[in-house]
Amino acid sequence: MNNNDTYVGLDIGTSMAKVVIGEVVGDSLNVIGIGKADSNGLKKGSIVDIDETVRSIQNAVEQAERMVGSKVQSVIIGIAGNHIQLHPCHGVVAVSSENREVDDDDITRVMEAAQVMPMDPAREIIDTIHHEFIVDGLEGINDPRGMVGVRLEMKGIVITGSKTILHNLERCVEKAGLEIADICLAPLASSSVALTRDEKNLGAALIDIGGGTTKVAVFDQGILVDTFVLPIGGNHITKDISIGLQTTTDYAEAIKLKYGNAFIDYASTEEDIPVQKLNGSEDETISERDLAHIIEPRVAEILELINEEFRRSGFQKLPAGYILTGGGAMMEGILDLAQRELNHNVRVAIPDYIGVRESQYTTCMGLINFAYHHVKIQGREVGRTIASSISNGQGRRKKDKVKAEKNPNHDRGSVTKKVKQLFDSFFD
Repeated sequence: MNNNDTYVGLDIGTSMAKVVIGEVVGDSLNVIGIGKADSNGLKKGSIVDIDETVRSIQNAVEQAERMVGSKVQSVIIGIAGNHIQLHPCHGVVAVSSENREVDDDDITRVMEAAQVMPMDPAREIIDTIHHEFIVDGLEGINDPRGMVGVRLEMKGIVITGSKTILHNLERCVEKAGLEIADICLAPLASSSVALTRDEKNLGAALIDIGGGTTKVAVFDQGILVDTFVLPIGGNHITKDISIGLQTTTDYAEAIKLKYGNAFIDYASTEEDIPVQKLNGSEDETISERDLAHIIEPRVAEILELINEEFRRSGFQKLPAGYILTGGGAMMEGILDLAQRELNHNVRVAIPDYIGVRESQYTTCMGLINFAYHHVKIQGREVGRTIASSISNGQGRRKKDKVKAEKNPNHDRGSVTKKVKQLFDSFFD
């Protein structure tokens, strides 16, 4: 296995922590390791117990390590939440080379220039995403390297988040014995594998239904225009089942996964589902349709809350419709219910990679895919960057930390820092 081309995506969710190890060979991404573990340290997407979160991360990583026979050292993590803010940005620099050819250094400088903006001390830059480069007035350029010009501009967005939330997330990963190779906005990363280019250009919403939250990202004309998180997800369905059937949460989760159907009309009346009652009460059986009568109202509520948020935000038309993903999108009948409640075309996105063809792995695969391509646009050979980091990665991280303390506006979000330390070695 070539360590230089290996990436590890870590998705820390409310109900599960998931790890995927991917190996890039040419332009192909192959999954070589998978791990997942119950997550007990988060509530509605926020860390409430660091030690429990650390254990969940370690358990998931250990599973993936056993599959590849190597130790994971560094991971790409995703972040989401209503603390995330998108800031339009615009940077301008003069092309520095004597022959006026745009190179990697010019791209780094123009992205740094775009980050210069007033910022609340309680917030921190997570990433800078380009929408287009402009060379001497020529717009719509995705990669200007090699072009000749005098003036280079970049238009895009700066993504910021709460320092407290970011640092707690970093603390959990570090206490689990791992380094952070990169931090990505989770909905943006997921879109790199869940949405097509046409869907992003026409206008689409990506709905990621997790355990404790539902993350929504809206795209129009190829760019991310809004993102928000609802504090409701699959765990609420489980709780409804537990209360409605007077059974344990674990048993409610088990029958939800095995028999759950989000669309009453399609649920069977013939399937007998055993229910283990609490407090020594006599066990009983229910039908799949009885269970669906508990599930459908909660799923419909989630979809209605999304509709309300769209109306509030002014998004009336999404020509490409809605794309569902995440663990909650794996439930039977949810596609039909979503088409009825959202009154639009809906599909379920599943990662097209062997070993992870389930929507619960969309974020992990998105983190790997997005980070890999995001590095390439910054002008570095990814493999070489990893190889050169093996011997001096720790020293480079410490040096970058000192630089970040001197210039808070360019903390972790500094493109220079990201390019220099982007991926430390992933395996011993």
